[in-house]
Amino acid sequence: MAKKHSKRYNSAIKVADLTKDYPLAEAVEVLSKFPKTKFDETIELSFRLGVDATSGEQNVRGTTPLPNGSGKKVRVIVFTDDADKAIAAGADTAGLDDLMAKINGGWLDFDVAIATTEAMKKVRTLARVLGPKGLMPNPKSGTVTDDIPAGIKAVKAGRVEFKMDKTANIGVGVGKRSFTNAQILENVQSVVEAVGKAKPATFKGGQFIKGITLSSSMSPAVKIASTEFSKY
Repeated sequence: MAKKHSKRYNSAIKVADLTKDYPLAEAVEVLSKFPKTKFDETIELSFRLGVDATSGEQNVRGTTPLPNGSGKKVRVIVFTDDADKAIAAGADTAGLDDLMAKINGGWLDFDVAIATTEAMKKVRTLARVLGPKGLMPNPKSGTVTDDIPAGIKAVKAGRVEFKMDKTANIGVGVGKRSFTNAQILENVQSVVEAVGKAKPATFKGGQFIKGITLSSSMSPAVKIASTEFSKY
């Protein structure tokens, strides 16, 4: 029995061949022609990696600034003894013991958590709460820092974090459908380069990035040609 597709999928295949692999610029162009929704969809870049997902030494994570921002209002909290300074620098919420108690009570209405080095001594106790949500401050992602104003600015400006899941896949938001094709392309190129450079030192032989697709919240995925990432 033939598989039934959604009206949105059927509309998409009228403007593009979804079995084909496209260069990045063409993939962005194809995506722009797909039917749009009533809301401003997030555009996501998805990676399939060739690493051993069971090896802790081959875990892939990192951060990268998006040249044109993410298009998303980022809610930032800061764990610090100097809450007033953090609020003045643009934090949405700041504090330490009081903020930790609020989170332990179930409050998680934020997108990024930043902590000072000193505050992390206490914040580590929130690992079971924040870790599974991907919200735990981490030096590798630039969210444990003593330069709070710079940390907040980087996150608010559109720095994104990427982290491999248990199946060796990565998904990264790279903008909104309202962005121009040129803005999306610049963001995509930055993320591809950042993920490529995050190849673990212990990964030997084979292809690190095995596949990439580009999609929006409600669209089918467009496959990226391997020539765009074969050097990784």
